[in-house]
Amino acid sequence: MIKILELFGGIGSPRIALRNIGIPVKAIDYVEIDEKAVRSYNAMFADELAHKTQSVVGWNLKPDILIHGSPCQDFSIAGYQKGADEGSETRSSLMWETLNIIEQMGIWKPRIVIWENVKNVLSKHMIHNFNKYLVKMEQLGYTNSFEILNAMDFGLPQKRERVFTISYLNGTSFDFDKLERKKAPHINEFLQPNEEVDPKYTITQPSMLKKIGDDGSAFSGRLEVINDHCKTITTKQLRCPNSGIIDLGNGQYRLLTELECWRLQGYSDEDFYAASEVNGKTALYAQAGNSIPVTIFESMFKVMIL
Repeated sequence: MIKILELFGGIGSPRIALRNIGIPVKAIDYVEIDEKAVRSYNAMFADELAHKTQSVVGWNLKPDILIHGSPCQDFSIAGYQKGADEGSETRSSLMWETLNIIEQMGIWKPRIVIWENVKNVLSKHMIHNFNKYLVKMEQLGYTNSFEILNAMDFGLPQKRERVFTISYLNGTSFDFDKLERKKAPHINEFLQPNEEVDPKYTITQPSMLKKIGDDGSAFSGRLEVINDHCKTITTKQLRCPNSGIIDLGNGQYRLLTELECWRLQGYSDEDFYAASEVNGKTALYAQAGNSIPVTIFESMFKVMIL
């Protein structure tokens, strides 16, 4: 049985992935400060002990695999871009708390550490912190490998590029070439039939309608019409979503629904409906936007464990 520790755990993407590929898993703990995300996590794993909201600061446990997707807002182009300098107290600087936790584990260091974050961590303004992370992991005895992975290459019709850093203890390195990749199908396979979607998702605001097809950056307010795949799903899908919008014909368009966003991150409808029992629309959108694609973890764990 694999023991995992999920820091900044969100809605439990790695644990869902292990469940999906049939690997027995013990989540020795799950650390997440967002109470609504904790609600969804507990709803999806209702047969096990519920978890409480908590911070990563000062936490100390002994897993086989540690996964941390520390907050990206201060790295992201779409966010604050304040960086993550150690001691800066930005949300993204909590990545250093993960290193403190590993250091405190002593001989019980996790065999594998997985860190996911936005592609902008490799930009000229942010890469000094990324390189510092690699150096500190090496000092703790890890060998690092990293690569930019796109959800489009793992069966999800969403262009979502993220940096994955995999650190192995005691000299082993992870070979990203061994990952099982799968071409994304057309997004229609993930969408609800338009006639079944509530009219409340139809865009009616004049300020949004006039931005459809505008030139410029999506993050500055462009509303791009989805063709065969969507762009990155973000935490705020209700106004000018970066992901794009659905053409209903006759000059009408709609937003992606919460269920569709969860599907496009690799979650099952059963997972979504469990979470929707305990959370509303805004929280469900945010949780999808904050998640790591389940299918990427599935491919990684097949290489690491099977």
